[in-house]
Order: sequence, then C-alpha cells, then structure tokens
Amino acid sequence: MNSQVRDKTFWQKIMIVVALVVLVVNGVYPLVWIFLTSIKNELELTQVPITYFPQTPNFGNYAQVFQAQPFARFFLNSLVISSLSTVLCVTVAAFAAYALARLRLRYRRIISIIIVAASMFPIVSLIVPLFQIMRGLGWLNTYWSLIIPYATFSLPISTLVLTAFFQGIPEDLESAAMIDGCSRFGALWRVIVPLAAPGVVTAAILAFVNSWNEFLLALTFNSAPDMKTVPVGVMLYQGEFSFPWPLISAAIIITIIPIMVLILIFQRRIISGLTAGGVKG
Repeated sequence: MNSQVRDKTFWQKIMIVVALVVLVVNGVYPLVWIFLTSIKNELELTQVPITYFPQTPNFGNYAQVFQAQPFARFFLNSLVISSLSTVLCVTVAAFAAYALARLRLRYRRIISIIIVAASMFPIVSLIVPLFQIMRGLGWLNTYWSLIIPYATFSLPISTLVLTAFFQGIPEDLESAAMIDGCSRFGALWRVIVPLAAPGVVTAAILAFVNSWNEFLLALTFNSAPDMKTVPVGVMLYQGEFSFPWPLISAAIIITIIPIMVLILIFQRRIISGLTAGGVKG
C-alpha cells in the first residue's frame, strides 16, 4: 500500500514539473526572446546560424522608440484610458454584483446567464454600430470613445468575480453596519468592498489588462496621431517594405512593463482573488 502511495506521489510530482516546464516555455521564453531581439541590431537578426545572445547589446533601441514616434504620448493615452475605464468598470460592477448577491431578485439566475452571454460577443461584430454611436456623439478621437466600450466589455467578468466574493461575506456584518447608522450604499462601500479587496483587485487587473491590450477599437475610433494608444503605436514602426524588429521588440517590452509591475505588486491578491472567488462561486 505504501509503495502504491509513493508511486502515486512520484507521478504527481512528475506531472507538476512537466506542467511548470510547459508554462515556462510557453510564457517566459517568448518574453525573453523579444527582449534579446530588442537589444540586437539588424545585422545580427539576419546572421546564419542564428545568434541567440547579442554580441554587443544595443540598448539604444529603447531611446529610438521615443525618437521615431511620439511613444510617450501613446503611453499616456493608454494609461489614462485604461485607468479610467477600469475605475468605471469596477464601480458599476460593484453595484451590479451587490444586487445579484444581496437583493432578492426574481430573475437573478436569468440575469446571470444574460451577463455571461453578453461577454461572448466578439468585438468585431459590434464595431460598426459602436462606430456609428461614437460618431453621433462626437466622441471620435477622444478618450471617451474607448473608455466607455472598454468598461462595458470588461463589465461581465468583473461582475461575476465580485458577485462570488460578495456572496461569501456574511450578511450579519452588513446588517450591523446598517444598525450603526450606515445606509445600504454606505455598507456596500465601507464594509462589503473592503472585505472583498482580493476580488476587487482581481476584477480591476483583468479590466486594466483588457483595456491596455485592446487594438481593434483603438485603431478604428482614434485615428488622430496624438490620440493613438500603445498597441496601435507599436504598429507604426513598421514600414511598407521594412520591419525593424529590434525597434518593434523594444516598444513591445516597454508596453509590457506596466502589466508586469501591476502583477508583481498585486500578485498575492490576484492569486487569492482567483482561488477564493472560484471556491465561493
């Protein structure tokens, strides 16, 4: 019996190691390759056989990123749009999640199904009506043309994440706060939201990443040079017949930095948010 347990434990460890190797190869290796490309020159990229490490690292590509295009402006645009859309999304999602978790709604299950179904619509199928709406409102080439759609598209998953957390918080805490003089709104923001901090952070990170990486709407709605976002700005470095891969790779690395910083700062809350939310849901 002990031999069978040891064999089972051994194979479980092997599976974990294999999974970790696949994760590293799939996730870390492309990032390392892009970084190594960003510090090479054009000649090294065309050498045969391939050189994996640059002979003379060229960090000047990172300075060239800001000289060849107004990349600082693109970065600022993405930061403002992603931040505001995240705040709007999490705020609205908190109200929706509270209603689903606490209020005795008659068709709560149907509403939840509709929320899930709404998240399945691809952006490309909605781009024409959205463009007409933004043009009618006069919002083309403004921040609002992206803030509102980004918040809307991230709203279903944020609502579901927060609903799972709100359902796991005892109603007695909320009732005690209301007895002490808090309104229902005050109990939500002073009791429920702080206790669901891991879920709030998880929803915010997901909304921010979705907004930061979005390309199609940014390309369609904001065509003015000073209103482009980072994903669209990276595309501008390629010419009609030239692809300066070191420059493009350097721009990609700069684009990834904010996401990496957010994940490093909030990694514990993200992990606890995903795991606890899955258990409570």
